[in-house]
Amino acid sequence: MWMLYAIGSSFFAGITAVLAKCGIRKTDSDVATAIRTVVVFLFSWLIVLITGTWTGTDGIHGKTVLFLVLSGLSTGASWLCYFHALQKGDISKVVPIDKSSTVLTIFLALIFLHEGFTWEKAVAMILIGLGTLLMISRKEETTEKDHGNWLVYAILSAVFASLTAILGKIGISGIDSNFGTAIRTTVVLAMAWLMVFISGKQEEIRKIEKKELEFIVLSGFATGASWMCYYRALQDGPASVVVPIDKLSILVTIAFSRIVFQEKLTMKAALGVIGITLGTILLAIA
Repeated sequence: MWMLYAIGSSFFAGITAVLAKCGIRKTDSDVATAIRTVVVFLFSWLIVLITGTWTGTDGIHGKTVLFLVLSGLSTGASWLCYFHALQKGDISKVVPIDKSSTVLTIFLALIFLHEGFTWEKAVAMILIGLGTLLMISRKEETTEKDHGNWLVYAILSAVFASLTAILGKIGISGIDSNFGTAIRTTVVLAMAWLMVFISGKQEEIRKIEKKELEFIVLSGFATGASWMCYYRALQDGPASVVVPIDKLSILVTIAFSRIVFQEKLTMKAALGVIGITLGTILLAIA
């Protein structure tokens, strides 16, 4: 069943990026992230109440709470970087870099989770790495936003996403994944809004257009659904396999970005997609 949850996570994560991109055309990315987090927060705790997974939690160890909090902080940092990059750069370039966190996750899983390393994983990492490089190569037609600092934020997003997966895997050991996700979301909520007030962007909330607000909220629901599936899969399945399947959301994102934003893929980018996909499939069946 964890494989089905991983696939569900991939689909919802794929549409999250597109919905979020629609919601941050004029809205500040930090403010949008904070609003999305409210939706995910309500969504995750509602699931906990419905399933009753909050009961029997008196025996949660301090180590579990610590790693859930650290995972939440990593998630918050990843989100802030990711949506800042998404606002400045093309979705078809930002998403592949974020998904390349798979490579780092495999290394971290090997070191901290002792999940092992095989030649299949080595080949898969090479394919994913080369695919990512091909996808972020400059288009023939460039715009000013391609010369911005979105690349730095996209890379930081990938690094923090990798840490999130490993810390989350450790944090949900011995407790229900839904409850663990709700705790992590609470941490992300506090972090996101703290960033808004520290940067003095709270006045931007009143300036959000209704249409963009709707897309931001929808992206929050998509994120919530993706998280529910992702951490359910992560609880039962190996992180080095669950994470790559989740990263196949790039196919969903690229398909919708072509339809919604008319972002065309070059021949190099198309080869990059094939490389990432083949590498991910190889990891899943290894």
